[in-house]
Amino acid sequence: MVTLLHEQRQTQVPEAAADGDDLWLDGKEIEQATGWTWKPEGLCHGDICVPLPRALKRELVRDGRLNLAAMWRRSGQPLVHDAASRTWALGTSAAHRGAALATLEAPDFTLPDLEGRPHTLSSYGGRKVFLATWASW
Repeated sequence: MVTLLHEQRQTQVPEAAADGDDLWLDGKEIEQATGWTWKPEGLCHGDICVPLPRALKRELVRDGRLNLAAMWRRSGQPLVHDAASRTWALGTSAAHRGAALATLEAPDFTLPDLEGRPHTLSSYGGRKVFLATWASW
């Protein structure tokens, strides 16, 4: 059993095959764990596709499985695993995170006010919002 950590997900992938620094998964497992889709042209997420080079296809595809670790490294994303190759963390590159921060737009979220009424950030339609947080601990 392999555990994949990616963004806010922790996914157990019983059929994943870890071999040293290689991690072999089928298309369904990849999509379930990462949200990326394995297509003939490569690994895709929305409008972004990391091409699967024909010259490297033998190294990256085997028995209907893709070496996700090799593709992740090829796309410039950070990747680490424990010594037993049972837990893998798939990160996001600093360039990608920096680009997201450049817009200074927070992701949409919903929080309750003191009376329990939910407030969704997107409902404020581009107006500036000040969020104050507090914790007793």
